[in-house]
Amino acid sequence: MKQALVVIDAQQELIEGNQDEQAVYQKNELLETINAVIQKAAEAQAHIIFVRDQDVAGGEGEGFQVHPAIQVPTTAVFFDKLATNAFYKTGLLDYLQTHDIKHLVMMGCKTEHCVDTAVKTATVHGFDVTLVAEGHSTNGSDCLSPEVIIAHHNDILHGHYNVDHFSLVRNADEALFKPTHNNYR
Repeated sequence: MKQALVVIDAQQELIEGNQDEQAVYQKNELLETINAVIQKAAEAQAHIIFVRDQDVAGGEGEGFQVHPAIQVPTTAVFFDKLATNAFYKTGLLDYLQTHDIKHLVMMGCKTEHCVDTAVKTATVHGFDVTLVAEGHSTNGSDCLSPEVIIAHHNDILHGHYNVDHFSLVRNADEALFKPTHNNYR
């Protein structure tokens, strides 16, 4: 089965914060997890895809780029988006379908926005998804702490389904590129 790692909005300014937004929760741990999962993806010969939000840092400069602590493989593919949805007018869906990819491992920022939307949209488009439990983060909201948002999404996205395809939440130290979705069908 062909697979891909999709890293969403792991951009420097989003992770580190700026004058208006604070850094994401446990940013150093997040960066370590992203790098560890990139290594697993490379070992599994999975496609490695980065999605960048053009709203971050005005879509330019160092702040817009993938965080410099992330070890981006030279073979990585990039898609830039203008919407919360990584699939909206980006070419991501076409790329995944052209390469006959069936399983997506997802991680990135922000949990309650772009990560949540990507996981749910992927299942609608016929992909099984594994969300890395400690591989997504946020800086919280006016009414919920980052810890609560992350825990809530790990809970509600584990088993989220769209009839034939669904998402599971697994820890980074598990065999993420050995999907277990068929055990639950």
